[in-house]
Amino acid sequence: MQYLWTFLIGGALCAIAQILIDKCKLTPARILVIYVSTGTFLSLFGWYQPLVELAGAGATIPLTGFGHTLFKGVSKAIAEKGPLGILTGGLTGAAAGITAAIVFGYLIALLFRPKAKK
Repeated sequence: MQYLWTFLIGGALCAIAQILIDKCKLTPARILVIYVSTGTFLSLFGWYQPLVELAGAGATIPLTGFGHTLFKGVSKAIAEKGPLGILTGGLTGAAAGITAAIVFGYLIALLFRPKAKK
């Protein structure tokens, strides 16, 4: 049943983004910001964690999950370090994902030798 919820929730988040791309005049960068901000906003009110518990990777992998991760990191850092945690918590919470994106992006660039568009 977990796989079904993961597929349905993750698929719904991706389908909403695709509808925004197709039907609105929003750029992908604006949709990215909307999704990260939405994940953070929903986490602020405690509404995103139940979704994560229900859907697992279907809720943590899309960009809304990145906003949720940033919020959790900032919340934890504020509890431990006070107001300084606002500046440090987001990167601490998302460090593994950011590092993986950089490392794998670099490896793919080495393997496939990307070229600039003309």
